[in-house]
Amino acid sequence: MAIAAVLLAIPIVALLWVPSYAKADPELFGFPFFFWYQFLWVFICSALTWTAYKLTLSARGKTTHEAGEER
Repeated sequence: MAIAAVLLAIPIVALLWVPSYAKADPELFGFPFFFWYQFLWVFICSALTWTAYKLTLSARGKTTHEAGEER
């Protein structure tokens, strides 16, 4: 479970560290670094969230979410 927490914290720390990406260069397809870096994190964050979800399910001994199951 601690690994899942670290995976969820990575995007928070990376995006709160503004001086690392508050710049215009390098450009990608004409877009300043700031914009494409932020957009890249959309995909990275979703992958990390999915991985944390799967790790949490695995730690609970489940492989899928079963509808109608009581906790």
